Amino acid sequence: MNLPVISGTGVFTPKESIGNDELVAAFDAYVDLHNAQNAQEITDGTQERLEYSSAEFITKASGIESRYVMNKSGILDPKIMRPQLRQRTDSEPSIMAEMALDAAQKALAQAGVDASAIDVVIVAASNHERAYPAVAVEVQALLGTGGFAFDMNVACSSATFGIQAASDMIKSGSVQRALVVNPEICSAHLEWRDRDCHFIFGDVCTATVLEAKDSARDGHFDILSTRCATQFSNNIRNNDGFLRRTRPDNMKDRRDMQFMQNGRKVFKEVLPMVSAHMLGHLNEEQIAPDSLSRMWLHQANKSMNDFIGRKVMGRTPTPEEQPNILQDYANTSSAGSIIAFSKYSDDLQAGDIGIICSFGAGYSVGSVLLRRA
Repeated sequence: MNLPVISGTGVFTPKESIGNDELVAAFDAYVDLHNAQNAQEITDGTQERLEYSSAEFITKASGIESRYVMNKSGILDPKIMRPQLRQRTDSEPSIMAEMALDAAQKALAQAGVDASAIDVVIVAASNHERAYPAVAVEVQALLGTGGFAFDMNVACSSATFGIQAASDMIKSGSVQRALVVNPEICSAHLEWRDRDCHFIFGDVCTATVLEAKDSARDGHFDILSTRCATQFSNNIRNNDGFLRRTRPDNMKDRRDMQFMQNGRKVFKEVLPMVSAHMLGHLNEEQIAPDSLSRMWLHQANKSMNDFIGRKVMGRTPTPEEQPNILQDYANTSSAGSIIAFSKYSDDLQAGDIGIICSFGAGYSVGSVLLRRA
């Protein structure tokens, strides 16, 4: 059996970013516009009066201070409040494939692997811009890899589930090298006009190269084991899809077609599930929690990560043991834990053990135990 390793990662970061102050200024301008346009309905009680947001509220609720986006002007326009992305022809590269190409090339360069040596490309993300042909097959063509490619969607856990799938293929010998890419355009599925969530998401793309240990160069991470689990829940949901136009109650601007979340229930139900999952994974591999050098957790909310870190470690982890990147990137769905791993792994020494863990809608949770070679 081949031992799979992670030999390279790459991160594509959009050029534009939005800080909390400018995001709040745009949101509050929208609130003024909405309340003025619906003044009579608000007085009659048929419309809700919207309330202002604040940078302090956002930071306290999430730990987020800024986010990168593919388009800033549309989001900050009170009359639009969504990204505006250029319509591309079918002969042009899709926006997700373009993002993926950048992150993949960086990961391949770090691994010292030519694209032609990749046997499988997996595009694992929470949203795909089309049903078919698979974005992964387009990325395969743009990179010039061989083998095969397919898309995968397990919401915020897509990256770790993709790593497990690729790892298992390498173990079995069906492939020698794999590329897992996570292009996340979360700004497009976020309702920027909702005070409870308008600050949550950002855009990014990550890529991870996996290969059999005997072909990897020095400095890689051995994949000791992977563990995935799912449990159905409606508490995080997005109803958009190809059946949208078939529904009798279809409207142009339906709130349930964007990101929806029951935050209180998610906190209550997901945190124990994730903590137990990670502790169970460590126990299976006979690894004591206090022997972990690093936890690269899903970057959704600082309070969530702090809770999980304390449960797993049995104490408050240090910032070095549990690095956060969401203050700069916000929640980037499946890509968050891989950003953290890519940015905070070079300092680990041979023999150091760490765990990547992502979790989210489904519910889903995936973990990858690593050891620095």
